[in-house]
Amino acid sequence: MFFIKENYSHPAFKVGMRDISSAAPGVAAWGMMIGVSMIQSGMSVVDSVAMTLLVFAGSSQLAAIPLIVVGAPLWVIWATAFCVNLRFVVFSAHLRGYMMNWPRWQRLCAAYLTADLSYVQFVRRFQIPSTEPEGQRVEQAYLAGNCFVNWSSWMMASLFGIALAHYIPIQWGLGFAGVLALIGVTCSLANSLLKVISCVSGGCVAIIYFLLPLKLNILLAIICSVCTCLLLEEIYSRNNKSREGASND
Repeated sequence: MFFIKENYSHPAFKVGMRDISSAAPGVAAWGMMIGVSMIQSGMSVVDSVAMTLLVFAGSSQLAAIPLIVVGAPLWVIWATAFCVNLRFVVFSAHLRGYMMNWPRWQRLCAAYLTADLSYVQFVRRFQIPSTEPEGQRVEQAYLAGNCFVNWSSWMMASLFGIALAHYIPIQWGLGFAGVLALIGVTCSLANSLLKVISCVSGGCVAIIYFLLPLKLNILLAIICSVCTCLLLEEIYSRNNKSREGASND
C-alpha cells in the first residue's frame, strides 16, 4: 500500500505519519513488551519472530501466548485469537466503502497493516468516503503514512524486545504504556451509551471470571458484550417503531 510512489510522495502521507506519531511511543512500548513476553514465556526466537511478522495483533498475541505455552488445544487458541480480533470484522465492514475501488493487492495490504489506532484516526479524518479519484488518492496516502509509522514502531520494538528479552525484565512495566494506548483507543470509540454499556458489561464479566482456565474469561466477556449490544439494539429498534406507529395514529 505505501510501497507505491504515488502514496509516499503525496502530502497526505506525511499528514498520516504526523497524526500517529504522538501514539508511536506507546505502540512501541506495547510491542516491546509483547516481544519480551514471548521469549520469557518459553517460545523460541524463530517462533517469536514469525508470530511478530505474521500476526501483527498485540491483543490476540498476548491472549494466545500463555495458551501456546501451556499446550492448550489448537481450537482454543484459534477461538481466543478469533474472538479477540472480532473488532476487525467491524472495521473491515466500515472501511469497505473507502477501499472497494482500490486494487485487490492494496486492499490486502491494508487489511494486514490497519490496526486500531490507524482505523480510528482514518475514520475521524475521513468521515464520508470520497467518490472523486483525487479524494480517494488522499485517503489512500493518508492511511499508508499512518500505517507505516504504526507498523514500523511495533515491529522494530517487538523485534528489539525479542533480541534483548533476557536483559529486559518484565518488572519494568513496559506494557503499561501500551495499556494506556489501548485505553485511549477504547475511550475514543466508546462515544455512545450503547458502546459504554458494552465496554462495562464485558469488563465486569472478564473480571468476575478471571480465574477461569485458558483465558476463557476473555471469550465470555466478548460474548457478553456482543449479546448485550444486540439485545439493546433490538429493544431500541422496537421502541422506535412503537413511537412511529403511535405518532402515525
